[in-house]
Amino acid sequence: MSGRFAAAFALAWAIHGAQMRKKTGIPYIAHVMTVCALALENGADEDVAIAALLHDAVEDSDDGEATHHVIEEQFGERVARIVMACSDAVAVPGKPKPDWRERKETYLRRLAAEADTAVLLVSACDKVHNTRSILADLRTEGDVVWQRFTVPDPNAQLWYYTSVLEILERRLPGALTDELAGTVTEIAARVA
Repeated sequence: MSGRFAAAFALAWAIHGAQMRKKTGIPYIAHVMTVCALALENGADEDVAIAALLHDAVEDSDDGEATHHVIEEQFGERVARIVMACSDAVAVPGKPKPDWRERKETYLRRLAAEADTAVLLVSACDKVHNTRSILADLRTEGDVVWQRFTVPDPNAQLWYYTSVLEILERRLPGALTDELAGTVTEIAARVA
C-alpha cells in the first residue's frame, strides 16, 4: 500500500467519521474498514482497496457529485468508477434519496449486467459485512433489528440480499459468495 491508501482512509474518515451504523452505537467507519479488509483478504489491489474504503462515500456524503469528483481527482478514474458502480444513489444537498426499491432495482440491474470483477468484489464484501451484522443482531436483539432500516420489512431486505447473492453466484463464485449464501440462508430461516 502506498500513501494513496492513507489519503483514502483520511477521506473516508472525513465523510464517515461522525456517522454511526443505523440506530446503533457502532461507528460507521468500522463498516468501511471491514469491507476494505475483506477486499484485501480476497485479492484486492490498492485501487480496489481504496474503492472499498470509499464505497459509500458518494451516497453518504453531503454532496455526492462533489465527492465523486474528489475521488476521481485524488485516486483516479478506476477508483471513481468502482465507487460509482457500488453506489445506489448520489447524495444531493437538501434532497432525500430516491425510493428504496427503485434504488435497489437499479443497483441490481447494473451489478448483473455491467459490473466488472472489482465492482463485484467490493459489492460482495459490503454485503457479507452487512449480512453478518444483521445476523449477529438478530441473534442478540431479535426482530427489532428490522426497525433500523429505511424499509423495515424483513422480506424486502431478504429479497434484496437474495437478489445480490443470485448475481454473485453467477458472476463471482467462490468462498466470499459462499459465505454470503450461508449468512443469507441463516437470516432467511429467522424471517420465515
